[in-house]
Amino acid sequence: MLKQAQTKYRAFPPVALANRTWPDVQLTRAPQWLSTDLRDGNQALIEPMDPQRKLRMFQMLVKIGFKEIEVGFPSASQADFDFVRLLIEQDHIPADVSIQVLTQARQPLIARTFESLRGARRVIVHLYNAVAPVMRRVVLGLDEDQIVDLAVTHTRMVRELAAQQPATEFLFQYSPEMFSGTELAFSKRVVDAVTEAWGANAQRKCIINLPATVEHSTPNIFADMVEWMDRHLARREAIVLSVHPHNDRGTGTAAGEFALMAGADRIEGCLFGNGERTGNVDLVNIALNLYTQGVDPELDFSDIDEVRRCVEHCNQLTVHPRHPYVGDLVYTSFSGSHQDAIKKAFAARKEGEIWDMPYLPIDPKDLGRSYDAVIRVNSQSGKGGIAYLLEAEYGVELPRRLQIEFSQVVQAVMDDAGKELSAADLWRIFEGEYGLAEAEAAASLQQTVLTDAAAGQVALRAQALIGQSRLDLQGQGSGPIDAFVDGLNRQLPVGLRVLDYHEHAIGSGANARAVAYLELRIAESQTLFGVGIDANIVNASLKAIVSGLNRAARQGRLPQRSEPVASI
Repeated sequence: MLKQAQTKYRAFPPVALANRTWPDVQLTRAPQWLSTDLRDGNQALIEPMDPQRKLRMFQMLVKIGFKEIEVGFPSASQADFDFVRLLIEQDHIPADVSIQVLTQARQPLIARTFESLRGARRVIVHLYNAVAPVMRRVVLGLDEDQIVDLAVTHTRMVRELAAQQPATEFLFQYSPEMFSGTELAFSKRVVDAVTEAWGANAQRKCIINLPATVEHSTPNIFADMVEWMDRHLARREAIVLSVHPHNDRGTGTAAGEFALMAGADRIEGCLFGNGERTGNVDLVNIALNLYTQGVDPELDFSDIDEVRRCVEHCNQLTVHPRHPYVGDLVYTSFSGSHQDAIKKAFAARKEGEIWDMPYLPIDPKDLGRSYDAVIRVNSQSGKGGIAYLLEAEYGVELPRRLQIEFSQVVQAVMDDAGKELSAADLWRIFEGEYGLAEAEAAASLQQTVLTDAAAGQVALRAQALIGQSRLDLQGQGSGPIDAFVDGLNRQLPVGLRVLDYHEHAIGSGANARAVAYLELRIAESQTLFGVGIDANIVNASLKAIVSGLNRAARQGRLPQRSEPVASI
């Protein structure tokens, strides 16, 4: 790279546009959409689509709701010619959909284009020629007058050939190629001459498409260019003003949105931004940006994963996992603070409320996504994300202090493994840490409760497996938990106390189970949780106490008896 970049590159000049209005415009309706996936997108593929993939893409575009679809460049290749014929002859084009075909401003190419269109109901013929100074000077060797004459002559030819096929409704589109690099005054001159030659009026409109063939400037300058044209074009009432942004500077979406704010009625692009070089503008992105502002985009992405699978199959290109709205990871938070905020917001939100969620600009369910992948756990994650996954997948609602405790266990595993953990991974860690599986398998708790109603006391006899010893316990207290703790304290020198207690049901009906979370104090200095699950809430609570003591034993935190423990 050059240290003095200005010796090789020059800044794109701003537009002298007084009192520009577009920055204050709010988009309140959908534009006319034109998908060029089958033309501009297809010509940019390493391996262009075969007829089967083209047809699948066309049918997907129709299903999404596109009413204008550019289907090819039939004069440029036999494959495109044959595909246009296939669509017409096999009646694949719905009555409310217009196909569009591209042709260069050359007489034999225009004639060939019209051959491909015989029998069609409604077609947009898209004529283009280069107008930019670098093209005039270096490629074409034509002056401004010759460029205007080229555009006008071939517009008239399109009009004449269209008149020869009266059974087809023909619309006309003209693109001054490389508008983004052309003097505005000259762009206006060419376009005005073309609309006059077409005979454009309010009843016979034509589409004037302003392509950012190469994205030369910041998107605000492109918007200024569009607003300048919107203000100055002759016969504006007879024009559908269209834009065709590319993404060379990585600002194609902004340029497209700004252009719509600046007066464009229509926008051309591709699904997920496929196209030449860095791609055409991403129509999905713009449509869903509108949707998140409360505007109906008039395109249906309610199963966005199906759309992505179709596009990936047809283009033989994968969609990036961070691609807006559709990527595998775009609704996923790994950060602990993000996860905690999302978890709290989901808990607080009521159905039917305006969507106002941290870190989620759109409800994934609106696009056919579940909430399963909203929170995922890696080494950057925190207690909120872990708790969310366990609740969403397994129905356990961890108390906050238990979330803190268990997140430290998970973090230790993450530090060792260094990879993402799924909900199933977290559940295995949770089961192992709190002894849930072994409690079920070993049936480590048996209890008999005898109540003395007169004295307000519960007398309890139970057996419990603590560490490697099965204890025969007897205790008394104000309830089963209190009596069980009393029995343990009589046999083990642990000074056991229950500090806090939470419980809830998992499931419903005959399959419902209770889960209990007990925060325990051992030997007046150690605090930890135990967890128990059982069909009976009392059993679940007592299992939670055994869970906590067994955790303490595994960690070497359980005080040892001075005399042998009686085992049964």
